[in-house]
Amino acid sequence: MLPTSVDLTGAARSVQLFKIGGFAATKEKPGYTASRECAVGGLMGTSLDLEEMTASSMFYENKSLDVSLIRRSDLEGSRRRYERDDSILVLCSINVLEPRDAVAAAAAAAVASMPSPDLHQQFGELLRSQKGADITFLVAGEPVAAHRSVLAARSPVFMAEFFGNMKEKASLCVEINDMEVEVFRTLLYFIYTDTAPELDQEGEQATLMMAQHLLEAADRYGLERLKRICVEKVYTDISVDTVATTLALAEQHGCSELKSRCMKFILATPENLQAVAATEGYKHLEASCPSVLTELLKLIMVKGNK
Repeated sequence: MLPTSVDLTGAARSVQLFKIGGFAATKEKPGYTASRECAVGGLMGTSLDLEEMTASSMFYENKSLDVSLIRRSDLEGSRRRYERDDSILVLCSINVLEPRDAVAAAAAAAVASMPSPDLHQQFGELLRSQKGADITFLVAGEPVAAHRSVLAARSPVFMAEFFGNMKEKASLCVEINDMEVEVFRTLLYFIYTDTAPELDQEGEQATLMMAQHLLEAADRYGLERLKRICVEKVYTDISVDTVATTLALAEQHGCSELKSRCMKFILATPENLQAVAATEGYKHLEASCPSVLTELLKLIMVKGNK
């Protein structure tokens, strides 16, 4: 008999037919058993104990269990109905149950044994091998091969270039003269694999420069996820020496959140403002985005009036 507090789930079921002979003798011999081995769910067991069967019916009084067993008294009072030649046949449905925790553990093990997703690796290998490449980019004079369909699937700009009405549609070679080849290769690698390992290093000046250039490229080709990754990277490495350049970048490429963060950094203290104003980046900001300096001046005035 199973305790009601155990959380169980069905694992296997078998229907068995038992014949109990010499039924009259069971009254004088409690525990009379019709024995036969049966296998259910990979387990072996003996059959049916009449005394336990009839006594157990009191345990299953709860109607919500949906179990119906006959009482011994009812059985004895209706022997003519159930008994034939001092024998009765009992049809039992046997369910072998196991705890839900075991089922969950088995499911977890099945998931754990599942191979890790490798789509990004396969597409990365496709880019590396250049098999089936049908477009060549001439980036700063260096050829870079790729696949039109992959690029178009990931970038709305490439989609328009290769499958729209732009001149690149029929071209086998596209020239790009305003981007470094390593930046373009990193852009392609992200398109194929959705990763940018070049941005993983912390505190490297070269990594920050790559993030800035890659942000421009991501905005140019409509890669919003890459653009967001670059925004977080350039802000994480922000400093007095880089904030003005980053502010100009944010203004030029519509990164409003990054722009706001840069302004807050500059205006955090008078010392920050003075130090930033003395950098080469501030001169670049002044020449390329004069409207931003007007905004900074207004914010300084508001802050001074508080």
